[in-house]
Amino acid sequence: MPIQRLNHAVLYVRDVAKAVAFYGDVLGFKTITEMPGRAAFLQAAGSTNDHDLGLFAMGEHATPSPAGRTAVGLYHLAWEVDTLAELAAIRARLVEHGALVGESDHGTTKALYAHDVDGIEFEVCWLVPADRITDDLRAVNGSRPLDLAAEAELYGADLRGGVGVSVPALG
Repeated sequence: MPIQRLNHAVLYVRDVAKAVAFYGDVLGFKTITEMPGRAAFLQAAGSTNDHDLGLFAMGEHATPSPAGRTAVGLYHLAWEVDTLAELAAIRARLVEHGALVGESDHGTTKALYAHDVDGIEFEVCWLVPADRITDDLRAVNGSRPLDLAAEAELYGADLRGGVGVSVPALG
């Protein structure tokens, strides 16, 4: 019974209301259920899942996670968008909120990296559709600078990404 996909993620945050505002304003998540001051369950704008993100309050005393510095743990979550236009819109919101910390072209994946209000890193990405993946794209080892305008010119801003890779081929 192979795993098909990640159903949801749960994060510990300092302040649930601040985290809800961030994920709503920046990534378009909407609150499905909330236990004020304690927890919230959010759904991504394009999702039909009962929730995609759970947030649990730790309080302002909570320290940053040492994962990746002095402890093992989760590095980041990655959310996928359908189009490069959507990726560009999210990039603008990340910049507006001072959250963007990196941009990378990994060949078959075009990625933005950001920190939320608690410093938790996440990625938002667009995947090249399977029928557009070339040997040159597969050969990218690591990352190179991302030029979203050039990628939109190459693939089209509204081409649905991930088809045949992370989502079934349209048929």
